[in-house]
Amino acid sequence: MQAYSEGLRLKGKRLSFVPTMGYFHEGHLNLMREAKKMADILIVSIYVNPTQFGPKEDLSKYPRDFERDSKMAEGAGVDVIFYPSDKEMYPGNYQTYVSVEEVTKDLCGLSRPGHFRGVTTVCAKLFNIVKPHIVVFGKKDFQQYITIKRMVDDLNLDLEIVGLPTVREADGLAMSSRNVYLEENEKPSALILVSSLKLAQKLYDNGERKASAIIKEVGKLIKSVPYVDIDYIKICDTKTLTNVEEITGDAVIALAVKVSKTRLIDNHVFGENLNI
Repeated sequence: MQAYSEGLRLKGKRLSFVPTMGYFHEGHLNLMREAKKMADILIVSIYVNPTQFGPKEDLSKYPRDFERDSKMAEGAGVDVIFYPSDKEMYPGNYQTYVSVEEVTKDLCGLSRPGHFRGVTTVCAKLFNIVKPHIVVFGKKDFQQYITIKRMVDDLNLDLEIVGLPTVREADGLAMSSRNVYLEENEKPSALILVSSLKLAQKLYDNGERKASAIIKEVGKLIKSVPYVDIDYIKICDTKTLTNVEEITGDAVIALAVKVSKTRLIDNHVFGENLNI
């Protein structure tokens, strides 16, 4: 992969890259189609990265279907799929990791210890292997997007990170490979995430700027449906991801909830379109 990319770069080709864990949905395909417009060659990786899963998380049951994914990728204009094994990515005696400090401390960093160290490590490796000019991420995992941007800036990596808006199903649910875990009777409860983001924006539009007041109302709404357990509701600065008490600049409301056994995340930057 590295030699192939270097050959393309020497020919003056511009490379775009979408890193994924596979089991594609329309959100992934949208990233691919947009990334295709930005470069001459589009590369996609499919790798379920073990270092970003905790001991009690769903690594073994994470959905995988390479044949399905490869057909969908081809339809979206992907030129190359990089599909490494664990032995290739983490050979024996592997011991080097990349940690981004401040922006990973809160939100999912609190409830998923070690998760972001795994994400930043695998992304640093993938960027060095694939050698892209542009890397495209979705903003559904806003903390991941900000963390990768921070790593790229801090390590002076010679590439550009582009973030695209969350792609949603017709009913508003943020697209995720984990949505397949939801039982039919749990789906209405999962929709409370987008309803709560709409409520937060409405409160903001009506002049509410106190984070605690918005969080309180959002929490009440989420707790009004069955099967749901709140991990966190936070309002943070969009660059530092530190909690804000009063919304005076760009701020994001970030949610993580468990619908029965399925952990879902969503977010909304105040003032932006929710894409529904």
